[in-house]
Amino acid sequence: MSKETKQFQTESKQLLHLMIHSIYTNKEIFLRELISNASDAIDKYHLLSLTDDSLEKTNEYEIHLEVDKKKRKITISDNGIGMTHDELIGNIGTIAKSGTLEFLKNMKGKEMKESDLIGQFGVGFYSAFMVSKKVEIITKSAFSDTAYKWTSVGEDEFTIEETNREERGTQITLTIRKNEDEENYDEFLETYKIRSLVKKYSDYVKYPITMEREKSIPKLDADGNEIEGEYDTMIENETLNEMVPIWKKNKSEITDEELHEFYKTAYYDYNDPMFHIWTDVEGLLTYKSIIFVPSKAPQNLYSEKYEKGLQLYAKGVFVMDKCKELVPDYLRFIKGLVVSPDLNLNISREMLQHNRQLMKIQKNLEKKIVNELEKTLKNDREKYETFWKEFGVNIKYGIYDNFGTNKELLQDLVIFETVNEDKLITLKEYVEKMPKEQKEIYYGSAHTKAALKATPQMDLIKSKGYDVLVLSDEIDEFMISILGEYDKKPFKSINKGNLDIADESEKELVKDLETKNVDLLTKIKEVLKDEVEEVKLSTRLKESPVCLVSGDDLSFEMEKVISQLPGDQEVKAKKILEINPQHELFQAIETIYRDHPEEIEDYASILYNQALLIEGLEIKDPVAFSNKMVKILIKAAQVGETNGTDSKND
Repeated sequence: MSKETKQFQTESKQLLHLMIHSIYTNKEIFLRELISNASDAIDKYHLLSLTDDSLEKTNEYEIHLEVDKKKRKITISDNGIGMTHDELIGNIGTIAKSGTLEFLKNMKGKEMKESDLIGQFGVGFYSAFMVSKKVEIITKSAFSDTAYKWTSVGEDEFTIEETNREERGTQITLTIRKNEDEENYDEFLETYKIRSLVKKYSDYVKYPITMEREKSIPKLDADGNEIEGEYDTMIENETLNEMVPIWKKNKSEITDEELHEFYKTAYYDYNDPMFHIWTDVEGLLTYKSIIFVPSKAPQNLYSEKYEKGLQLYAKGVFVMDKCKELVPDYLRFIKGLVVSPDLNLNISREMLQHNRQLMKIQKNLEKKIVNELEKTLKNDREKYETFWKEFGVNIKYGIYDNFGTNKELLQDLVIFETVNEDKLITLKEYVEKMPKEQKEIYYGSAHTKAALKATPQMDLIKSKGYDVLVLSDEIDEFMISILGEYDKKPFKSINKGNLDIADESEKELVKDLETKNVDLLTKIKEVLKDEVEEVKLSTRLKESPVCLVSGDDLSFEMEKVISQLPGDQEVKAKKILEINPQHELFQAIETIYRDHPEEIEDYASILYNQALLIEGLEIKDPVAFSNKMVKILIKAAQVGETNGTDSKND
């Protein structure tokens, strides 16, 4: 047979150019693709040999790599099914026609289940041209006595001719490009680079991937003793890949120590994971996964540069390091991997098509993780609280995110510090301990439990003995607003609106005092008209003279958080100044307003700024506040001296 020159049958030189320069963005994956094709070829032979008596039965399979740095060549050989003349033209000469896909269509029953074929689209081979100026294939089909040689420089044509090859299988030789512009191709001629690429992308291909390696061994004298300083060089065939991945092993045979070592090696962590979740799903959707929860949150977990995601393997081939579609944002801290034969890869095999399969796997994994957290909370409270310390804010975010779609799933995982308890408690535990007359779940925002207990808004709550959830994270109030209620008990902020839990006698007393002092309250509100929406006498204050509360919509804490967000949005919480009518300070102000009404402006300003300080809010003019305080202190001292003089005269 003379040499044939043929045109690529699908489209033209432009399509091949697209395959080489646009679809693949990472040049190093060429080796992954060619090894995957070799694995497919061995799979085909092995499966056919099970039912075809004309084919030799063997388990001696191998994918062999050779690097010739001087000639700038890389060779990938396999002893798989090989190709005939027509298959060369059909599978290699026709871009995007997949021999693997055709083979799968013809497989049935048991053979199909045992198949672990990787290729789907038939374009992976063309990634070789990203690094090669010439590609040569020598192949011999298991069903033919004739071998063929296919050659192309990656333009619009290729040649086919008969050649010599004794064994079945395929050998692909790449002539590596020389460095050009900023592209470095020389690295692919270094054996250490080839080893690292096999380890990264093809470590779990189930057939041995081998490469010759020089090894120095000491020379021996006639008596069999080593001769110091003298060595012989020998060549050994080294297997580069592990072949059997951890997820292919029987789960019951793998110890926690082995899993921990795998985690630390694969995800570069010095610490054991907090816990792991092993999933093996078969059915309409088939996949395996191993999920790890780290013992410590990564330092950059909440930075923009942090990339969430799980490692993704299609069959045994590494596809993607950070598949973010498999991880809901609130679980961004998890590590691990997913292996599935069912995923639809796009033609570059670098990315996944966005489809229902991905979403189903994500939802399944999410439920698995939540179930594991629920079990840990129930059976190992100490371990769960350790988890909560590291990642609790993520669970809170998960409740708030996506308009609360996950609140039913996650609400029982949240644990709170409270003012009455010495331990963290769940919402369920809080509700179980509520007194019968308590109708709402109370919460307050503060940096610490001690700070919340010291706030004026706690006065009435403390007198009733009710417990209060301590909200110390910025996300907390947003989460509570999404929850709305728990077990039909609404949430109520002690810092917002009217608590409405005072006794009727107290309410009547305050109402009478407000009527009596309507002019005073109106005057204070007039002085503070640019700062507060309302001035009222309080039923919630018992010991403290004054406090600020917000309206029922936006809280002061929410205002602080939103004001720190990027953008020009300006939101303000409604401020209500509440004054304790039983406190001596209010009684003093009543007297001052009666005898010296012109001084009420200073007293109103001081009351308001005092309330701001207690609430941790900024005072607009600290100097003016200080001056007014000094003025009042001096006046009080002068009044004291006058009273003392009058007393002596008497």
